[in-house]
Amino acid sequence: MLLILPRYAWGDGSYRYVQLAAMLTQGTMPDAKYSMLGPVLSAPLWLAGKAFGAEEWWCLRYNAFLLIGGVTFCYFALRGKIPRRLLRTFILLLVFGSMFPYHQLWYYGEVFTAILVMTGTVAILINKVRPGWFAIVIAVANTPATLPALTLLTVHRIWDSRRLRWALAVPAAVTLVLLESWIRRGSPFATGYETNHGNPTIMPYSGLPGFSYPIFFGLLSLTLSFGKGLLFFAPGLFLPARGRLRGLAGRCKGIDPTCPYDLWMAFVIGLILTYATYWSWSGATFWGPRYLLFASIPASFALAVRLFQPGPSIAADVITVVALGMSLWAGLNGAVFGDVDTSKVCWPDGNGLYEAPLCYYTPEFSALWYPFVENKTLTTGQQIYLLYGLAVAVYIMWRPVIRLAREVGGLLAPAVVRARSMRW
Repeated sequence: MLLILPRYAWGDGSYRYVQLAAMLTQGTMPDAKYSMLGPVLSAPLWLAGKAFGAEEWWCLRYNAFLLIGGVTFCYFALRGKIPRRLLRTFILLLVFGSMFPYHQLWYYGEVFTAILVMTGTVAILINKVRPGWFAIVIAVANTPATLPALTLLTVHRIWDSRRLRWALAVPAAVTLVLLESWIRRGSPFATGYETNHGNPTIMPYSGLPGFSYPIFFGLLSLTLSFGKGLLFFAPGLFLPARGRLRGLAGRCKGIDPTCPYDLWMAFVIGLILTYATYWSWSGATFWGPRYLLFASIPASFALAVRLFQPGPSIAADVITVVALGMSLWAGLNGAVFGDVDTSKVCWPDGNGLYEAPLCYYTPEFSALWYPFVENKTLTTGQQIYLLYGLAVAVYIMWRPVIRLAREVGGLLAPAVVRARSMRW
């Protein structure tokens, strides 16, 4: 179903594609700032497309294939180890109720990193240790800014397993990053980002390079802003789930269900702390918090756990249902309406001198809500996906909604009986 949606080739994804095409057609090693580890692994798609004269068509489906492959691996790896309904809900939320549906429409690098870290951690937990760490190291080397996140994940794994040798993952990823820079740019310390910065705008800290953004404002923006905040794009991330995970321990075989969740949360915390200081923390015109795609994984898992294991109170279940609805809308919105053009509002002069904050912080111009402001003509593929996605949303939501309705009905029943017995 994901493959019927239209694809988009511009921005950083187009640069990566041009680098890959130049390497395969001219034999030149590109020296641009973007890592080639992810694009190189899409070379078979480019070669297959060349046979039909549609190289770009095939490469633009690379991230969709990565997502399909990643969730398929997780399903077969965890099947029989955690309850099947929990696993099924987790995968459905990843594919239809997260930030992944939008990201897989592009040739950007975030899907590669997120999927390999997810599958790598799952492989480690099912005793496929070496392939798992290898996948994680490759994923992090593809996005060097995720090294702090890898460090936190590794520290957590060392603490759990009491094995110091896992610390080798961090220097291995650093070595791979330095080696790629050396081969492509002539120096292990030439990152390609030396002069990278944005245009000066009305934003008080704009125009500065590197990781120069005040972390206080970055954390607020990445978590709470209407246009880029994880609270709206991955609400499950903020729901407590460890207590319910511990309650599932007796129903899981050969795996502690808290382990993957804790490792994923450690990685997300590292990402948030890193990108909160990045000058381009917003990801500019990109839909939602671009660099925090990985947050969708623990967010979807937490939601799946809370749906599988109902809460101790009606209030807890109400919060779960609201978060579920928001997540499903984020997935549908990204896949179907994510390409709605807000640039005429936010970047009319090409650099967003005055208007860019509107799309970061104002609900009306948030990617999640702008489709209600300006109507969009949907393609046939988008219409089909919208109907199918709504059917999946109903399938996921009917059980918790009915359970919540029964709880509310049981709570109100005594009051209704008392009201009927009253006389004027």
